[in-house]
Amino acid sequence: MESGATSELSALKTKLRAAWSAGDFGQIAKYYENDAADFIKRLNLKPGMKVLDVACGTGNLAIPAARIGATVTGVDIAPNSVEQARENAKAEGLNAQFDEGDAEALPYADASFDAVVTMFGAMFAPRPELVAAELKRVCRPGGFIAMANWTPSGFIGQMFKITSTHVPPPPGMAAPVLWGVEETVRERFGEGISKLDTRLQKVTWVFPFSPAEVVEHFRLYYGPAQKALGSLDEQKGAALRKDLDQLWETHNEATDGTTKVEAEYLEVVAVRA
Repeated sequence: MESGATSELSALKTKLRAAWSAGDFGQIAKYYENDAADFIKRLNLKPGMKVLDVACGTGNLAIPAARIGATVTGVDIAPNSVEQARENAKAEGLNAQFDEGDAEALPYADASFDAVVTMFGAMFAPRPELVAAELKRVCRPGGFIAMANWTPSGFIGQMFKITSTHVPPPPGMAAPVLWGVEETVRERFGEGISKLDTRLQKVTWVFPFSPAEVVEHFRLYYGPAQKALGSLDEQKGAALRKDLDQLWETHNEATDGTTKVEAEYLEVVAVRA
């Protein structure tokens, strides 16, 4: 028999897998693939390095890492994203392995990677202490863990905050954006890290359409947004959309009917002791 807590957790996992499998994440990921490639560039990966991309989505980090000649593995909870990542790598003739799996229980042996990377991915797993333990476990001593995590005060953090006032997150689940707070990250990694550096970076979102159409784009393709809006009746859904439209409108730097918004994230590089 599953205990209450265990069955609650497995129900939450099922829900999260469904949320990330909804829509078509590739239609969101492509709008920050240049920023993802820049993130990889700053890590100075070398050919032959063993790299794991955790919560890899459609391969935004895995693919530029494979282009460098690293031996890349990507893992994600959403089967359709894994499938797309495989296709994206194949289209470029790159050799990379993509597996279905959970950031809280990575299907790899201890110390099997030189670098463990994750961009706007592992931060969404419900139990951050397990994520931190797993990222450390699969990284070899002297290797490093690199994360890109949305900050609470940045644009995407604000987008999540608005959404959670309309659709409360599951009880007991830590806010994903806490991974964007340096003190919290230091606390979570705790022991087993010899050096930890953080700095604020930005993703510049550029969409060839209006802020309201960006919100619609997220509703169509970003699983969690699709599920959040789908869980509300017409009136409540309209209220959430209005708030999101306003957020994108307010932060929009473009003046020609398109959308350009800067979104802050925390870049974390932790060296494994």
